[in-house]
Amino acid sequence: MSHFAPMIAALITMLVITIVVYSKTGKKIQDIPNERSLHEEPIPRVGGVGLMAGLLSAWALMILSLAWWVVLPMILLFIVSLLDDMRGMPVRQRLLAHIVAAVILVLGSGLLAQGIVLALLVVLCVVWMTNLFNFMDGSDGLAGGMTFFGFTMYGIAALMHGADTQAMLNFSIGAAGLGLLYYNFYPAQVFMGDAGSIPLGFLSAAMGLWGWQQELWPGWFPLLVFSPFILDASVTLLKRMMRREKISQAHREHYYQRMVQIGWGHRNVALFEYALMFAAGASALFSLRQSTEWPWLLFLIWGGVYAGLMLVLDSRWNKFQRSQRG
Repeated sequence: MSHFAPMIAALITMLVITIVVYSKTGKKIQDIPNERSLHEEPIPRVGGVGLMAGLLSAWALMILSLAWWVVLPMILLFIVSLLDDMRGMPVRQRLLAHIVAAVILVLGSGLLAQGIVLALLVVLCVVWMTNLFNFMDGSDGLAGGMTFFGFTMYGIAALMHGADTQAMLNFSIGAAGLGLLYYNFYPAQVFMGDAGSIPLGFLSAAMGLWGWQQELWPGWFPLLVFSPFILDASVTLLKRMMRREKISQAHREHYYQRMVQIGWGHRNVALFEYALMFAAGASALFSLRQSTEWPWLLFLIWGGVYAGLMLVLDSRWNKFQRSQRG
């Protein structure tokens, strides 16, 4: 039955989104444009409800294979994030929930036994990854695409090691993302909201950690698979910190946001990012077949690719700003 899980995840996601969008709830939970937004009209942000319904329906077929320390904090984050979507929550309360979820993951996985320093480092990384999808969920189809490509790569890597159930768990997340994309690709009819982006960010770290513990992949693998999001969000954060800007303040300074603003449009940005996601994931899968413990050359190549893209986009952005002032 588990082999049907990805299909069930996609279909249930689409079905629930269809129902919720036309319900009273869908009309109440709207993404109202602000200074961070790249859209001009209110859009229902209920996609995360459908996505989580699809994912949990699929995972129910493999309930005996689930790790409680993945599922419990994921559901906690979904509930807190849904409340935030519905009526708003202070940043401190949301961050506390993210930290609690990360601590449950680390304690439940037994990682603390490997040392307090490693455990604290993983908690910080999980909190960062938990917020990653939310930061990058500002353009049509972008986060849904990363969900499909990222977790599909996890699934393929698990299959390469004969871990069929672990593969289906990850394929189900990717398939739920694909179901969301039916409504979220340009022009987006639905946004996933925090109820979708926050649990997905957590899962990108949690499933990566789980696979590493099962020796399905080395520690660098999740970093490379999700590198398109990690680099954009991290570099943007560092630049804002260096300018001493308020980190929690809404903005449109991510590279993908600037690409939309300079004229690429949501569709072209999504397709470009999909190509980047696929290439990063495929190269990571290829490198798993090699004998080296850490693929230094591959990381140097991707470091050069990302640095080059950022320099080009910075230059284009500066020209765009000058043309706007002129």
